[in-house]
Amino acid sequence: MLSVKNLKVAYGGIQAVKGIDLEVGEGELVTLIGSNGAGKTTTMKALTGSLPLQSGEIEFVGQSITGRGAWDLVVQGLAMVPEGRGVFTRMTILENLQMGAYVVTGSSAKAQVADDIDKAFATFPRLEERKNQLAGTLSGGEQQMLAMARALMSRPKMLLLDEPSMGLSPIMVEKIFDVVREVRSQGVTVLLVEQNAKLALQIADRAYVMESGLITMSGQAKDLLHDPRVRAAYLGE
Repeated sequence: MLSVKNLKVAYGGIQAVKGIDLEVGEGELVTLIGSNGAGKTTTMKALTGSLPLQSGEIEFVGQSITGRGAWDLVVQGLAMVPEGRGVFTRMTILENLQMGAYVVTGSSAKAQVADDIDKAFATFPRLEERKNQLAGTLSGGEQQMLAMARALMSRPKMLLLDEPSMGLSPIMVEKIFDVVREVRSQGVTVLLVEQNAKLALQIADRAYVMESGLITMSGQAKDLLHDPRVRAAYLGE
């Protein structure tokens, strides 16, 4: 579904991503792990058109999306939940969800959006309880729920998640990861960037390890979970 070849991204004179290749197959849950500053978020922003590429090629569902804007990619079925959540703080939960559905068009759009809002509230009951509350007044975990629900409102073929567990309590982290599993079970392809390497490797099919702008390891997630190098570097062993 997603193919990335020789991706390079630079900030001024700093080479943040130094030429990486990665692939995500349809229906897969693939994780990209690494330490702070490895280039994970830069990669995600480049994939979704939020940062210009220095070089490289990105294909989504067999078509080149290199240089496409983020707004266009959402229409194509590629949605991202950014690091830091990025909710519309002065809008209510309900309005945030409606914003996520702006790409849903056609004669049945109104019914589809209403149905998707019901699904979002079924997945995240806490959001329904607060649906008329301003998003900026929610806790960090609730904002993360809302950011994920809003992205799913666009009915994406593929969902990119950037550090969904950052700053959350252990209980909330478990809830978020349960939702990631559920989203994947519904047929949505997922690329997950996550600092909690253990949890990410436990739920993923395959994984890539990124260090200093390069992919240094890749393979089946269960194999990397037991790899001594990964365990020493990212699991504190």
